[in-house]
Formats: sequence, C-alpha cells, structure tokens
Amino acid sequence: MNIHLSVGPLVALIAGILILLAPRLLNFIVAIYLIVIGVVGLFGVGAVHF
Repeated sequence: MNIHLSVGPLVALIAGILILLAPRLLNFIVAIYLIVIGVVGLFGVGAVHF
C-alpha cells in the first residue's frame, strides 16, 4: 500500500482548519501559504512523495 502525500494540499488543509478555528488569522495564514507554495514551486519540493 503506497500513500503519496503532496505538500501543497496538506498545507491548504492545515490553513483551512486554522482559518475555521481563528478567522482573525486569515491574512497571516494566507501570507504563509503563499510563501510556502512559492518556495515549493521554486525548489521542486512538490515532486517529493512521502
């Protein structure tokens, strides 16, 4: 049984849960999400499967 876990959807899931729990953190979470997705895109970390 192989499980392939991508970083992008995992970060999106965590960000969504945090926004639901604390809506005031929306700007902070969106900024972090965009930075993480940018870094993943630049360095190709998204190609790594766990």
